[in-house]
Amino acid sequence: MTGRLSTTDWAVLSALLEGASHGFRLAVLFSREGELGDIWRIQRPQVYRALEHLRVRGLVQEVGREEGGGPPRTVFALTEAGRRAALGWLYTPVERLRYGRSDLRLKLAFLLRLSLDPTPLLQAQQELFTQILAGLEVRLPEAQGLERLSVLWRLQMARASLDFIAQMMVEGERSPP
Repeated sequence: MTGRLSTTDWAVLSALLEGASHGFRLAVLFSREGELGDIWRIQRPQVYRALEHLRVRGLVQEVGREEGGGPPRTVFALTEAGRRAALGWLYTPVERLRYGRSDLRLKLAFLLRLSLDPTPLLQAQQELFTQILAGLEVRLPEAQGLERLSVLWRLQMARASLDFIAQMMVEGERSPP
């Protein structure tokens, strides 16, 4: 069905949860100066490739054209399959610590932008990262050399990620419904 989508594909797909848009507007969102550019940067050609990739997969569709200063811009919207896929991705925890820096923050940013409750994602992510941390703690006493270096690094990343998740959960409790 959706196969393997890249983070860029998922980011573009999720951005369309906010409403129909054209590639230029999406590129601005993910530009250096854009609202999501600090989390995930996407160049304009990558946005257009992602839109085409998503269109071929039946996750987005062309819904019109918008006149601007240049040639008309094609406006895309999610299909129902695209909407389900994007929401599913937003609530699926990342499987590796290194994806916490990009994919997890991107998912949380979209959930907050869409006024959706991030708690289910945070709880699932907390559970997964806790399991990763436990596995690393078991490996540490026997780890030596480069493996120890890697385990120590990943231990610190797991702890920091869990601290971040805990802070996000506390802040979510303070936010009015």
